[in-house]
Amino acid sequence: MARLIIPILILFILELYTFFAVRTLTKNKIILIGFWLIAVIVYCVFFYQMSLTQRDSRFSLNTGYAIALLLTFVVPKLFIFAILFMEDIVRFFGTIMNYFQYNEGIKEAIPSRRKFISQIALGIAAIPFAGFLYGVFKGKYDFRVVNQHIEFDDLPEAFDGFTITQISDIHSGSFDNKEKIEYAVNLVNEQQSDVILFTGDIVNAVAEEMDPWIDIFKKLEATHGMYSVLGNHDYGYYAYKTKAGIEENHKKLEAIHKTIGFDLLLNESRTIEKNGQKINIIGVENWGASRHFPKRGSLKKATETIEDNAFNVLMSHDPSHFDFKTVEVNDKDKFDLDRFTDETNVINFEKKIQLTLSGHTHGMQFGIEIPFLGIKWSPVKYRYPKWAGLYKEAGKFLYVNRGFGFLAFPGRVGIWPEVTVITLKKTTNNV
Repeated sequence: MARLIIPILILFILELYTFFAVRTLTKNKIILIGFWLIAVIVYCVFFYQMSLTQRDSRFSLNTGYAIALLLTFVVPKLFIFAILFMEDIVRFFGTIMNYFQYNEGIKEAIPSRRKFISQIALGIAAIPFAGFLYGVFKGKYDFRVVNQHIEFDDLPEAFDGFTITQISDIHSGSFDNKEKIEYAVNLVNEQQSDVILFTGDIVNAVAEEMDPWIDIFKKLEATHGMYSVLGNHDYGYYAYKTKAGIEENHKKLEAIHKTIGFDLLLNESRTIEKNGQKINIIGVENWGASRHFPKRGSLKKATETIEDNAFNVLMSHDPSHFDFKTVEVNDKDKFDLDRFTDETNVINFEKKIQLTLSGHTHGMQFGIEIPFLGIKWSPVKYRYPKWAGLYKEAGKFLYVNRGFGFLAFPGRVGIWPEVTVITLKKTTNNV
């Protein structure tokens, strides 16, 4: 209970400042009492639903909507607080000046709040409020196709123009609209790519979450096949209390990938051949820098049969695998680390991985991207520096997909669900 004191205090301060703004505009008692009544209802709904989630250890749609309600209700008030707090700083110095210059009493010396400042604060707060409402009701299914051309010196000529459609982070346990998901699957097929690669997190926690959606995803198709890997959520590490439960869930997920038509790569590779030339598709189990997620990936095991100087496309769910400097470890990782002690990051691996495809971050489902102004920001960048789009380091490329589905917050604000189409191009030397 003690750990809740600070968050509750912060929320109360936000509500108090918002109340000050509303009271500046109206003295209507029904509106002012209604303000506090709505606040109490919102917080009661949120904390009640979170208590149910904690008891069940599984994330439900109701929990997602409780989080959406809280964020939509609270985030705009941060703007109100910021503006009114700055006004209070000005009022503080005004109070001191009035007290000493005009010999007024403390009560009389305090300048009153200015109505237009409250109007500005409420007007600005309306923007994120509308944004969150759009994100919940429309944004989470506002699928965007992102086209990316990448040039390589060592791409086999037969694969010049070869297309990859990448999807990631389906999180089927969060879906609530079959029509929208059917549209998205059709959108993937419309790209008519040579291969479809899925980079993990097909569920939130348990295999059964995918059952209502299998028939839709079975419609996916690509000329040279469909390949997939597991993400951290696919291991059911917080939904099951026993190793047996986790392993049973894993078997069910393997069957689901097969039923859909995905060739699930568990530290394995496959070769695609065209006109006598080859590229390799490599898939590793989850591996990342964070101590919170399972670490079962092995580049060494996945590339055992791959020759040096081959052209390789890697699927690795967590983008931190690409260039991590240090790895955070906890006791839950010990089994995995004992199995795979050889792991290094992708850019330093002994065999060249020309292109790595990841997901995992979702772009935090919240941010601002205005490409023609060069603006690209999300809070997730402070945890994952490579969080969305294309990156290049040490002559190797990483593409981070913004995610197909959503998790926890049932919406997207500024960071839209993504279907990525990557065209491999061979670098041409113009003389």
